[in-house]
Amino acid sequence: MKIIYKITYPNGKIYVGKDLTDTINYFGSANSKLIEADFSREQRRDFTIRREVLWESDTASDQDVSLKEVEFIRELRSNDPEMGYNRWPGFSG
Repeated sequence: MKIIYKITYPNGKIYVGKDLTDTINYFGSANSKLIEADFSREQRRDFTIRREVLWESDTASDQDVSLKEVEFIRELRSNDPEMGYNRWPGFSG
């Protein structure tokens, strides 16, 4: 199963990613430095995130999954620094 997921952080910002193997403990490759900058040391001591599957397919090609990922990133504006942690594709507010 191939999936597109959304990670929601305690500050409400999101990250959209893909997982071509549907690994339950995969939480993406967002830039850690961007996330760290938004949380104090104390906030980092007790931290809960949510992963939601937005889309899934048994038959989509890897290329189709990548296109769907970009579609969700743009739709949800997770590439807008005010909204999320995706930095590609670039946001043009």
